[in-house]
Amino acid sequence: MGRFDGRVAVVTGAARGIGFGTAQRFADEGAAVAIIDLDDSAAAKAAASLGASKAIGISADVTDAADVDAAIERVVNELGGIHILVNNAGVTRDNLLFKLTEEDWDMVMGVHLKGAFLMTKAAQKHFVEQKYGKIVNLSSVSALGNRGQANYSAAKMGIQGFTRTLGIELGPFGINANAVAPGFIATEMTDATAARLKMDVEEFRKLNAEANPVRRVGFPEDIAAAVAFLASDEASYVTGQTLYVDGGAKLG
Repeated sequence: MGRFDGRVAVVTGAARGIGFGTAQRFADEGAAVAIIDLDDSAAAKAAASLGASKAIGISADVTDAADVDAAIERVVNELGGIHILVNNAGVTRDNLLFKLTEEDWDMVMGVHLKGAFLMTKAAQKHFVEQKYGKIVNLSSVSALGNRGQANYSAAKMGIQGFTRTLGIELGPFGINANAVAPGFIATEMTDATAARLKMDVEEFRKLNAEANPVRRVGFPEDIAAAVAFLASDEASYVTGQTLYVDGGAKLG
């Protein structure tokens, strides 16, 4: 038996990277999985590759309430319910403050904060009714501040406040809400950062590995393991918390 047999997990922004790694972990442990992503074909392809007994890919803009409501309705109708929500969808629009545009600010806030708000609001209706639900939000070590990421840092710290409030409000209804804050994770997004900095990808990863006590970079599987724990019944006495998964980087 898998840890998530009979459960339905929804992961946003899951066509690639951390989101896909998390979706794969749920599928491997028996869950039916819905991958929600802005890219329709990528979502469908990712869902088909999971090897899950039930998996669907859904195209949705997490900043659009109508899209979100339709996506959750489809999950419930096609997979038979919803038990786990992972708010992973995110974007970066990095720049120093004096170069940061209003559009860059609004885009990052919209996807991370409004997206998590709309997805959670839609899912919690079902969670409250069934007196059961697990919410895991993706924050970041950048929540503690990072040069060139005023928008991203603010959004990711906002996720932590949002998570604590969800823990307070939803706990009485059998719902746990927690967050995971990744450190440097080897993904297409961080590879793109290396390219923007005109650095070799392997050298960029090496430098980041040397910046934490465990002397390696993280991978999507590392984050997926933490998310899976927080989404499991083993973590039923944990709520409103943010778990940093960063190789000890924030110890410095």
